[in-house]
Amino acid sequence: MPDPLETLVARLLDLSTIDEDTGRRRLPPERELGDALGMSRGALREQLAVLERLGFLHRTQGRGTYLETPSFGFVRTYFAIAHSLGYLTDAHVADSRELIEAAVAESAARVATDAQIAGLRESVDRMVTGEARGDLAMVHAADADFHRRLLRILDNPILELLQEGLRRSLQQDMRTRRLSVSPGSTGEAFDRAHADIVDAIAAHDPDAARLAMRRHFEVAGGMASASRSS
Repeated sequence: MPDPLETLVARLLDLSTIDEDTGRRRLPPERELGDALGMSRGALREQLAVLERLGFLHRTQGRGTYLETPSFGFVRTYFAIAHSLGYLTDAHVADSRELIEAAVAESAARVATDAQIAGLRESVDRMVTGEARGDLAMVHAADADFHRRLLRILDNPILELLQEGLRRSLQQDMRTRRLSVSPGSTGEAFDRAHADIVDAIAAHDPDAARLAMRRHFEVAGGMASASRSS
């Protein structure tokens, strides 16, 4: 049975009109919309407020109410609160990241363009430069950029939603892994692991790309364990 909010959205789509200037879906005024839906203005405003918080609705005073492509704000909030309540742990994030990124690397090897591969190499080059300078801020930024560029190769909104929702936790996971292997020769080995991923993608070898990504995580995990035991 459809969720009441899903049913409402289906009705809103039927009642919306396409704005000729912007191509956006505009909803009728609240009074007209309430009459068409058989809802009181109070009940309608409550439901529209939920859609607005979820990023599916945008209201501008004097201009109207529009259905929107959702932003990632609501899913970021969900994951942030779930993490703070202990429902999601750092271990959950790390394990999920390894599983997702191995699959992403494998798929990227099938479809990556020369320009996308060049972008990945540029990120790796900045990691190496940052390591040489001892500039961890530069290294962290380049590392995050590498993984964002890798995901964008697939152009999959579901994966983007997951990444954006988990952004804060993922960034913390990346920083933790990077700090466990930087600076010096261990950091260089970590960067070479990134370069191996790019080489496999450039060769359009999905199996090699998946294995290279798994080795990348193994490098970080092994060095982190060694650091904790020393």
